[in-house]
Amino acid sequence: MDQPFSNEPKADGQFSKRVASRQSRLDDYPGEGEPPEGLPCDLLCEDHVGTYRMPYPCLWVDGGWRNHNTGEPVMAGVAGWRVRKA
Repeated sequence: MDQPFSNEPKADGQFSKRVASRQSRLDDYPGEGEPPEGLPCDLLCEDHVGTYRMPYPCLWVDGGWRNHNTGEPVMAGVAGWRVRKA
């Protein structure tokens, strides 16, 4: 008989490690509130697989994220941001 889905940690601690490393990545992107317009930022994005860093700087323009290099809108779920270090 199949076991029902559960969010309970496995005996090997895998669920706890996955949550801890996600939180650690989010802690590295502390942007809160509305990002500053015109300043290049690093974005942490998230999808069904996990979190990842955008490989290019992004700008907050007119209420949305755009690729700093091309001006194209960012089509990803943004989980966090930080002002890019010079």
